[in-house]
Amino acid sequence: MHKHAHQPRLTRVVLVLVALAAAVLYLACPPPIEKVRALGYAPDQIRESRLKTANASATHTVRATFVILARNSELHALRTTVRQLEDQFNARHNYPYVFLNNEPFTDEFKHAMEWATSGDCHFGLVPYEHLSVPSWVDNVRAKWAAATMDEHVPYGGSSSYRKMCRFQSGFFFRHKLLDPFDYYWRVEPGVEFTCAIHGDPFRFMVENHKSYAFTITLREFPATVHSLWATTSAFRALYPDYVVPNNTLRWLTADNGKYNMCHFWSNFEIASLAFLRSKQYMAYFDFLDHAGGFFYERWGDAPVHSLAVAMFLNKSQVHYFDNIGYYHRPFQNCPTDPGFNSQYCFCNANRSMLHHPDSCTRAWLDL
Repeated sequence: MHKHAHQPRLTRVVLVLVALAAAVLYLACPPPIEKVRALGYAPDQIRESRLKTANASATHTVRATFVILARNSELHALRTTVRQLEDQFNARHNYPYVFLNNEPFTDEFKHAMEWATSGDCHFGLVPYEHLSVPSWVDNVRAKWAAATMDEHVPYGGSSSYRKMCRFQSGFFFRHKLLDPFDYYWRVEPGVEFTCAIHGDPFRFMVENHKSYAFTITLREFPATVHSLWATTSAFRALYPDYVVPNNTLRWLTADNGKYNMCHFWSNFEIASLAFLRSKQYMAYFDFLDHAGGFFYERWGDAPVHSLAVAMFLNKSQVHYFDNIGYYHRPFQNCPTDPGFNSQYCFCNANRSMLHHPDSCTRAWLDL
């Protein structure tokens, strides 16, 4: 009896000690403040659609949308971009917009985008897990990599940029607001559309069986992708059937068999969501993600998308929109046809990236 009388007391002591240990661990390693805040967001802060009455009876032959990852602080830069996009193209087509942010959009932002656009506007919060460092990444190693990367490499020391590259590589197309769509056109705050856009690029993609389109190509900083080619080669060895026979990997391969650093500049891309949702692409991204290179190096979404395009699509499924005037500092695509340029553009064709020594577009066209 004496022995059993102490058991409840011992149980209480153990529970108290466990609770204290848990409290100490929480204080030592609290969940990120962004995750804590996310738990308290209202439904309309997570996803909200603002539909225009004028579009209620409108139908599009292509289920397509513009996709924009933006901060509230980028409102004025984005408003300029959207106004140009509307004037040059969308005012005649009324395609919708999907705006994504890692924080709730302000009412000021939402109202400004409603007024600036002709299409319906959908505002979404990016899930914390999609724009953060995954659990399997060694944070100490990742921070060391960022701290020691060459200071001349853009965003070399930035953790948020690495998170963004991972998001654009493997998660934006999984957002619920993208579920109704088959094609997307990526737009970034501050870019310019410097020519009138005739026809409908989305319809062109569908009617010509295109899955990916670009305007600018260039070369990556080697310091950011030390192991990307080797990791991709390991993926190809593991999944040889995923690589199409008439692939364009030769466009990305140097004479020594290594990566030549060429890539499509993905801040402008029009593409099929089915391509990104495919088992091939999903397996590739998952393979890269678990390798950790987004954080141990600084793998960008541009080379990731480009390698995927080269492996999983044939050249006939990829299109160069040479007649879309596009400027993202410091590079631009400017139509070189004198008649078209003088009549429909306000860019200087002599400064088009096509003429730059680091452009890979002519090599692509020569495939």
